[in-house]
Amino acid sequence: MNKQELKKILELHKRWVDSDSVEGERANLGGANLTGADLRGAYLIGASLRGANLWAANLRDADLTGADLSDADLTKVIL
Repeated sequence: MNKQELKKILELHKRWVDSDSVEGERANLGGANLTGADLRGAYLIGASLRGANLWAANLRDADLTGADLSDADLTKVIL
């Protein structure tokens, strides 16, 4: 997944959360390879990250409230 694709998914997800699901789309990053991704301050409330590879990703100040991180690789993640 490239940076532009990830940015679009995060933008649609923020709209989905902010509009009570009327607009946008819930982020489904399940199984995504996000190795080393810069997700600082990302708005990931209720997002699916199930089985995602987040090895060495930067999630500092990200909001992961209600996010599904089941089976995600959180090795060396910066929180």
